[in-house]
Amino acid sequence: MKKEMSSFDVRSVVTELSVLEGAHMDKIFHWGAGNVLFRLNIQGEGKKELFFKDKKWLYSPDVKPETPTMPTSFASFLRKYIDNARVGKVEQVGFDRVVDMELFKADGTYHLIFEMFGGGNVLLVKDGIIQNCLIQKTWRDRATRPGEQYIPPKSRFDPTVSTEEDFIASFRSSDADCVRTLATSVNLGGQYAEEICRRIEIDKNTKASDVGDDVVSQMYTAMRGIVEKVLDVPEPTAYIMDGRIEDFAPIEMVSHDDMESKRYETMSKLIHAYMEQISDEEEEAYVDPEIEKLNRRISKQEETLDEYNVQCDELRRKAEALYTDYQNANDLLNVLMEQSSKLTWDKLRAGAMKIPFVKDIDPSKNMVTGVFAGETVILDYTKGIDANASDIYQKGKDVGEKAKRAKEALEESRAELAKKQKGIDKAKAMAAGKAQPTKQFWFERYKWFISSGGKLIIAGKDAHSNDNIVKKHLKDGDLYAHADVHGAPSVVIKDGTKADNDELRQGCQFALAQSKAWIAALSEGSAFWVYPDQVSKTPNPGEFVPRGAFIIRGKRNYEYHLPIELVVGEVYYQGSRKVMCGPADCFKDCDRYFVIRPGRGKGGRKSSEMAKRFQVPEEEISRILPPGDVEIVREVWPSDNEAENGE
Repeated sequence: MKKEMSSFDVRSVVTELSVLEGAHMDKIFHWGAGNVLFRLNIQGEGKKELFFKDKKWLYSPDVKPETPTMPTSFASFLRKYIDNARVGKVEQVGFDRVVDMELFKADGTYHLIFEMFGGGNVLLVKDGIIQNCLIQKTWRDRATRPGEQYIPPKSRFDPTVSTEEDFIASFRSSDADCVRTLATSVNLGGQYAEEICRRIEIDKNTKASDVGDDVVSQMYTAMRGIVEKVLDVPEPTAYIMDGRIEDFAPIEMVSHDDMESKRYETMSKLIHAYMEQISDEEEEAYVDPEIEKLNRRISKQEETLDEYNVQCDELRRKAEALYTDYQNANDLLNVLMEQSSKLTWDKLRAGAMKIPFVKDIDPSKNMVTGVFAGETVILDYTKGIDANASDIYQKGKDVGEKAKRAKEALEESRAELAKKQKGIDKAKAMAAGKAQPTKQFWFERYKWFISSGGKLIIAGKDAHSNDNIVKKHLKDGDLYAHADVHGAPSVVIKDGTKADNDELRQGCQFALAQSKAWIAALSEGSAFWVYPDQVSKTPNPGEFVPRGAFIIRGKRNYEYHLPIELVVGEVYYQGSRKVMCGPADCFKDCDRYFVIRPGRGKGGRKSSEMAKRFQVPEEEISRILPPGDVEIVREVWPSDNEAENGE
């Protein structure tokens, strides 16, 4: 499997990240051994993430990974210095696995450096000095620690800008074979060194010194073909074996013609798919430490119990053997008991060992070992057969008690394991079914909906956002809407001058529904719309305009008998699935929605119920609902059969 990104992978991703130029840094998260996530706001497109995973994979994920609630000291430092910084150029440093993101702040220009070699690192650099870094390390020729001058890795051969003469000189400087020379001297790495050898059909083990000039020229041509493909028309491709991605590249690889291939839209989407595969495999192979500890304990307890059971059976057989071969056992004990008082230990031993079924005798301990009914039994010859049998039975009983206690302990451990495993299985099931958030857009910091004609309409959530929505987003060509209710939000209808009457009425209805009229559970009301130049923060003489409020001068264009009713439904915006709350006329093509009205103190918020149906986080629903209680008055949802048949 692929262990790290190649320089060509990095170049392909960097090309895709050009869309971040002009974006603003929003939030930074850091967790684990080396996961750093940067959330950026792109004007007109919403939020986009840049993920540096495990200090070696840099890409823009389709779905935002779960992030910690509390920032680490590293994340807090970055937030302090580059929060809201504007992104400039995002470039690969030479042809190394290093990416430089330029960031502009009022106090100067910063550089966010991603290093994907030597264990990986993220560094914040200003004026050539490292401000902070994820990993502090000292190399032979450079140090990565705060306060040190940032020294980039020593530049190597760059195949993206090299001439044929440069290529030949680097190739001829090596005395290794072709594949090693291409991988190291020409800085292509093993994957692309193999690819070039396959493309020109040369044995990769051929000595570089044995390769003719015409073949070296063919190598250069093959290399330029790869470079041009990566730079101009990349084809991110995964190479699959047995259903698993084994390798990937930004081009089609001849060296992988024995594998199944799958094309991806972008390199980031491909890396994201590969990361999900790795995550699934790691999760499948992961064993909880507590589970592992319990399994070890249970295994040892099972071994102990088996040993006790074997001992019990063995002692029972020995005791029974004495009575099965009663005559020999009894005679032996009587003879030894009698002779032990007359003979020396040596003579007693010599005499006893002449008996065929005697295996050993220890006069110092009064013990004799014999074979009776096929069982080897140790007896005390100062006791009779019944006393010896009783001693053996008692030992078996003692071992049996130990076995009983061992079995009880084993059952307790198994019960503990089952309980622990059940909890883990439940957590996995919940994680597997956990709703994933939809793509976020910049306007979701406000209340919003898309009109029946495709116009974006946004409304403030509080006094602060009411001010922002007018100051930042009310432009020429837009319209302003407001309800005749105290504390109603400011509403901006983007491109409102091009909106039809239905869309203007929708904007007014939204302004009313998102006001305190919903809390008051009114059934209808009125609202108006005006042009931007009619909206002012300048009060009349002797008046005061509070925060979030505005003065409207001139004619107000009213819409009357607006129903205080909204719809929560599933829509698609710029190709992304969203759950939207707006007037009913905006959902004519929607087949999954809820019609809601004020709850009148009995409906509750209903966000949890709707979130489960739409399979999104509850927070995504609660933030779009109007203020106050919500009552679901009608639900439109395809049946299971219709959903399966696509009807």
